[in-house]
Amino acid sequence: MTDTLVEMRDIRIEGRADETWMPIIKGVDLTLKKGEVLGLIGESGAGKSTLGLAAMGFCRDGVRIAGGSVSFDGIDLLAASAEQKRRLLGKRIAYVAQSAAASFNPAHKLIDQHVEAPVQHGVMARAESEQDGIELYRKLRLPNPDEIGFRYPHQVSGGQLQRAMTAMAMACRPDLIIFDEPTTALDVTTQIEVLASIRQIVEEFDTAAIYITHDLAVVAQMADRIKVLLRGDEVEEADTREMLSHPKQDYTKSLWAVREFQRPPKPPVAEDATPVVSVQGVTAAYGKIDVLHNVSFDIHEGRTVAVVGESGSGKSTTARVITGLLPPRMGGIELDGEALPPDYRQRSKDQLRQVQMIYQMADTALNPRKTVGEIVGRPVEFYMGLRGRKKRDRVAQLLDQIELPAGEFIDRLPSEMSGGQKQRIGIARALAAEPKFIICDEVTSALDQLVAEGILKLLARLQDELKLSYMFITHDLATVRSIADEVVVMKDGEVVEQGPKLDMFRPPHHAYTDLLLSSVPEMDPDWLTNLLAERGVDNLGDAAVDKMG
Repeated sequence: MTDTLVEMRDIRIEGRADETWMPIIKGVDLTLKKGEVLGLIGESGAGKSTLGLAAMGFCRDGVRIAGGSVSFDGIDLLAASAEQKRRLLGKRIAYVAQSAAASFNPAHKLIDQHVEAPVQHGVMARAESEQDGIELYRKLRLPNPDEIGFRYPHQVSGGQLQRAMTAMAMACRPDLIIFDEPTTALDVTTQIEVLASIRQIVEEFDTAAIYITHDLAVVAQMADRIKVLLRGDEVEEADTREMLSHPKQDYTKSLWAVREFQRPPKPPVAEDATPVVSVQGVTAAYGKIDVLHNVSFDIHEGRTVAVVGESGSGKSTTARVITGLLPPRMGGIELDGEALPPDYRQRSKDQLRQVQMIYQMADTALNPRKTVGEIVGRPVEFYMGLRGRKKRDRVAQLLDQIELPAGEFIDRLPSEMSGGQKQRIGIARALAAEPKFIICDEVTSALDQLVAEGILKLLARLQDELKLSYMFITHDLATVRSIADEVVVMKDGEVVEQGPKLDMFRPPHHAYTDLLLSSVPEMDPDWLTNLLAERGVDNLGDAAVDKMG
């Protein structure tokens, strides 16, 4: 008998590019004991998700395991038949994806999707599985556990959906769960709920886990050991506390040192300066329900205003009002001191040009069938009237501005670029209109810390060169510290606090701002335990949920 659950030896994985197979994982070993949590970290393209999926004996389309061995509880997964794997996957091995919203079937209720694996694997009958699902929802602190499973995915929040996916993964009480960036896109208070829930249920059922993330502070709360990857190679591996306090390799030390970028403070804005964008007493509704309540703030030339708050606080809805996608019920928006028509269809081409947006998920924001030249060239032609060689030359200039050589990238499709490169293309597309004001909607939340820092430095340089004004929607307070000049804190559709960044990070704070600041994970393995204890619970209990609103 052995307590080793997963053993991977000299695993080599390749991806297909045209007719050539290129290395993704280059001879990595991985050992996981029963009940142990291993953190896999590294920047985009390191091979974290590929290695995690290979631990299940699985590869995505266009990827193959070219060598090595994968053993799960003594079973050779590479030699196992499709039927043998089918009996394991979902029952003894489970997977929690990064985006729960994209992973659930939108046409079926949560409970119907939850019971599928235990019923098909013969673990439980439908009625028993349904009741067990409700108990798991209760353990994961989901609201109304007796009823929430009978909702469709779009009827619950992102954090609730992520916990419902964790419950679904636990339905058969698996021996192994692969967590693939499960909290990347969540705000800090929701992230705490999900992290505490995951940790609680993994410990309670003695489940082994591979926790994939690029967030060092998060992995510090979850993992017993950490393995660092770089471009398919193992850099180093150690106990979590040892890794955090004494990383051996220079690359690991560079990961520990990221997010040190800080823009120096700018001089105060002149009292008589006209804002580039002024949000004035905006109240807006979806249907008959008001979701914004008398929201007001200004953004001046060359300044960055960070708008922060939990999911549902009204950040993105405010952006929709500014862009004219959601006309307000009361109040309005001014551009350079002149009122903007509330509906984008009533705005002139020049007014549309001046306000642009960079989206959170470059994967879904870029047309997968268009080349970079076509994607960036469209606004060049629409707003600037350039065609042919002049348009291509302008696109090349824009690619040079975002530090992607035109000769290498102009004819690429989005699928042929990394996440950070795609986000840069989103920036170039916004710049193509030559705007005064850009809304950056969570533009670094899906990127690893090294790539995110590069994007922030790029945006800062472009702001200085082009005198751009930014509204930076984010739930990442490290990003706020890096790039913001002023901060607007929103909760439940209202502005609860606003002011210069330096003032906002100094106490005393509004109680909600204090909650946000205290919820930012730290690279201390005891941080989450101490925080929950400070909030009056051993794990994520009702008291903590109440404090989080």
